[in-house]
Amino acid sequence: MAAKKMAIIATKGALDMAYPPLILASTAASLGWEVKVFFTFYGLQLLRKDLDGIAISPLANPAMPMPMPMPVVVSMLPGMEAMATSMMKAKMKKKGVASLEELRDACVEAEVGFIACQMTVDLFEFKREEFIDGIEYGGAASFLRFAGDTDVCLFI
Repeated sequence: MAAKKMAIIATKGALDMAYPPLILASTAASLGWEVKVFFTFYGLQLLRKDLDGIAISPLANPAMPMPMPMPVVVSMLPGMEAMATSMMKAKMKKKGVASLEELRDACVEAEVGFIACQMTVDLFEFKREEFIDGIEYGGAASFLRFAGDTDVCLFI
């Protein structure tokens, strides 16, 4: 029996949306699945060497549990994104949740294929030196060759 295959399209670069593709990819790879993740538009941020700029926004995140109820107008105030990001990272660390860097490293170690969308790289004028080593650069067609033959395909 052939190993299962999973394709993930990662489109978001916010902290709360960075975890799902990396958790799912590393878990599937640890189960012996062949996994490739296509990072496009804002999801491309997750392949940058420095992940310090990945933040969470309390704005437009109504389901995000906050330690105290906050009106929407408060979440727009300067510094609220930094505060929400700091609180979330502290909570994750306290609960033993792996950092983005640790999850990404686990994916690399498990041989998850990372594909950077070449169109997005060109569109935002990124330099390849900004990204981690060992990733593939390709377009939708190259990703779809893999995704069209998978057992599970996710858009995150």
